[in-house]
Order: sequence, then C-alpha cells, then structure tokens
Amino acid sequence: MAPTLAFHWHRIALTAVTVAVLAACGDSDDDHKPRPSANAAQACAELAGKTVAGATVTGAATVAASGPQPLFCKVNATIAPQLNLELRLPDRWNGKLYYGGGGGYNGSIPGIDVPTNLTALKQGYATVNSDSGHTGNGLSADFALDDPHAAALFGHQSVPTVMSSAREMLRTAYGKAPERSYFEGCSNGGREALMAAQRNPDLFDGIIARAPAYNWVGFMGAFNRNAKALAAPGGMFNSAKTNLLAKAVRDACDAQDGITDGVVSNPLSCSFDPAVLRCSGGTDAGDACLSDAQLAVVQSWTTPAVWANGAYSNAGWALTGNEDDPGAWGLWLTGNGNLNMALQFLFQDTTVKNYLARDRSQNSLTYTWDSNVAALANLANLNDATNIDLRPLKNSDAKLILWHGTNDSALSFKATNAYYQGMVGAVGGQASADEFVRYYLAPGVNHCAGGPGADQTDLLAALDTWVTRGTAPGTLTATKETNGATAFSRPLCRYPQYPRYTGPANDAAAAAQASNYTCTAP
Repeated sequence: MAPTLAFHWHRIALTAVTVAVLAACGDSDDDHKPRPSANAAQACAELAGKTVAGATVTGAATVAASGPQPLFCKVNATIAPQLNLELRLPDRWNGKLYYGGGGGYNGSIPGIDVPTNLTALKQGYATVNSDSGHTGNGLSADFALDDPHAAALFGHQSVPTVMSSAREMLRTAYGKAPERSYFEGCSNGGREALMAAQRNPDLFDGIIARAPAYNWVGFMGAFNRNAKALAAPGGMFNSAKTNLLAKAVRDACDAQDGITDGVVSNPLSCSFDPAVLRCSGGTDAGDACLSDAQLAVVQSWTTPAVWANGAYSNAGWALTGNEDDPGAWGLWLTGNGNLNMALQFLFQDTTVKNYLARDRSQNSLTYTWDSNVAALANLANLNDATNIDLRPLKNSDAKLILWHGTNDSALSFKATNAYYQGMVGAVGGQASADEFVRYYLAPGVNHCAGGPGADQTDLLAALDTWVTRGTAPGTLTATKETNGATAFSRPLCRYPQYPRYTGPANDAAAAAQASNYTCTAP
C-alpha cells in the first residue's frame, strides 16, 4: 500500500507539471513581440490580471527603490490549487532568471529581504520564489499528513512546476524567454537545488547548493537520536557546559591552521578527545566537566548513525570549537536548556508525527526511527536527493557549485563531503567532476550564514562567469560584514583545501586580509 501511495503522489505532481507545460505551449510566438527595453512598470502592465502557463496573476505592482533595493515589479501568482509564487522583474533586466530556494518545511515565499534575492535583483536578474505548494510554519510538516499533492510539491515537484510558468511569464513581460536560468538555495533550498540537479538536469544552466539538506531520512533520524540523548537523565547541556566543550576544542586545535583566531579552519584534523572532560566517576560534578550522559550526547553528535540495516545513514558532525556560538548548539541542539525549543527536536518531531507515525499524538522521543521501513522509504522517495550520479547534469552542460559552513549545527558538512566524494566516483573521477562541479567549505560559518567565520561570497557571479564565459571558479574570497563594512576576509578554498595563515606573526591587520592565507591540502 505504501508504494502505491508514493506513486499516487508522483502521478498527481506529474499531472500538474504536464498541465503547466501544455498551457505554456498554447502561447504563440506571435503573441510575444520582443520588448528588450521594457521597464518594471511596463513589465507589470503586461502581466496584470493574466493567467500565463497555469499561473494566475493575483497582483502586479511596481515597488519603489529603497536603500539598497532597486525599483522592481512585484508579481504574485497562484498555480492551482495552492502553489504560490512571487516573480520580481527589475527595471533593467539582464535577460536571466534567478530561482531562490526555500528553507525548513517552506510554507511561505522568501522575500526580497533575503540577501541572495536582493543581490540577484540588483544585478538585473528576474527573481522567483515559491511557498512550495502550501502555506504554514516552516517548522511544521502538518501539510504532509493529509495532502499528498502538497507533500509531492514540497518533495520534488514545486521547482519544475514553477519554472514552467516563470519562463512563460518572463516571455509575456519582456517578449522573450530568459537566456540563462540559475537556481540557488541553502538548507532545504540546497536540497531543492540537488533535487533539480538529479531529477531535472536540463532545467537550469547553473545551480548553487549551499548546506544541502539532501539526506532527509538520514539527518532527521540523527536529529531524533540527538534529541533522545539530550532527553536522557542528565544529558542536557547548559550554556556553561557548551562553552566548556567549545573552548577545550579551540584550545586543542585553533592554532593548527597557523593562527589563533577563534576558528579551527580544518576541524577534521582536530583529534580532540572529549573524554578528557569527563567528571570523576561519570556523575555530573558541575560546569567544569561533562557527565557520562553528556558525553553520550557528544558521541551521538560525532558518530555516524545507521538504520534499516544500512539503507539509511547520517555522517555525524565534527567538533569545531564554535559550538558556543549563539547560532550553533544553543539554537539547534540544546534549545538553550529547553529541548522542546531546539530546532533539531522540532524538525524531527513534526517529521515523526506527519510522515512516519502519521499520528500527531506520537511522542517522537519514544518512536524508533526505523520501526516502519515502508514509511522511511516513502519519505525518502519524496524528499531525499541522494543520487550521486550527476552525469545527466554534466551532459546538459550545466554547472554546480556546492558550499557548506563547517560550524553548521543543523546539517553536517561531513554529509556534504560524503555526497561530493561519492559523486566524484560516480561521474568517472576527479577530472570529470571538475568539468562541472566545484565544492567549497567555509570555516567557522554557521548554517547558511553567521558564526565567527567569513560567510559572504558572491557565488552567483562565480557561477554566471563559469556558465557564460567558460571560466571555472578557483579560490574565491569570503568576507565577514559588520555594520555594512568588511571586518575581515578569507580565501574560500576548493575542497578539501583549507585556508592556512602564512602572513606575518602578531599582525592583526595582516590577519584580516585574505591575501595572507594560503589554501592548503589537509
């Protein structure tokens, strides 16, 4: 019965895509006279009140320039029954489309306040985002319990469905389809990016997948395991315990990259053993040590997890020395002492209730993750983007940039490492992979952004140069911005390299410049 249900979801979603494509095909080229000089107001007028390729425009109005935001036309539309999108048309279009991914369980449309959306719009891209087919809290999977169409759209159908409409909307607004189309997403948006790369390899000319939540069954299962370890008697970490662990890691490994700056640039080389923090006898003796129950949490955090006889797994997280950052353990793992507020707990809890147990009264802390293998398979069929064979993407001449912050307490960079390594083998080796994929690790950076590391890089510009000029990106530059100014910069190194300080000792000004670091093999 479970496979039949999965097929039913796929069939519904495929039908929606087919309808949209047929609607698009119904437009004649004669209806779209080229209007390369159309400005935002004219583009709005062309779309107002129309239904284009299955998307019914519910609003089209210009938005005045404000601060860094340029003048643009904001178009809202719905693809029946409930897939909502927002298309933003710049006053001077560069002829390209930028599709921005969502986050969490989606449920809302990422706005122009999202930095990557704003960057693209300022560069002249038309940008589009969607709610992935339902409206709701991004921490809730309630939509998936009784709405298989919404679940299929979230899983893997919303992006191709929106794209079929967005391209025709641009043709209507400007008289021509986009010359290039790019996708960029982080977290769930990174999963959407890899999902498109795997299932729709001809859809985009270039894709940026940042901190991709590609292994949905695996990382949600790890969230469940971590939550159970914290919920065990004596397992919870307070801020002092988290600070103790993080400082011990920094003390042991920070200087290994040539500079003591609060960031362990190559955490996989850090051989710190948390057992040195064990309280005498293993019972909690205060904030200067870790009990056995707390060390069990660290073990759950750092070791691989495997379910269903190896069918599903998660790589585990590295200890980075920045677990005490406000956007790290407190936010994602411990809930700052309240497990029910931890984002990992909340995500696994709603997943158990709505996808696996299919019972909202189910206590996720007593649920065995692989107790229903058929339910895991359905979840994987919907949401996993684990296919490492990207030869169809390569054959389409598309390019892919992978990126992950090493202090990500939501999704482990070790999992993205594993995906990249598997992909290299699947496409025929490193030389073959280098023709269309680049992977970057950002030391000390939290989930998608934030943390003590340099978290800002214009990956879109690098991707566009690669696609349009054939110049593949090498070492890039990442910055940390504070109050609108650059506080420091670092090289963003191609995996598996990391930035090692090679500048003058005891020179704070030199340490702030990327030019004084060298990308180094581990």
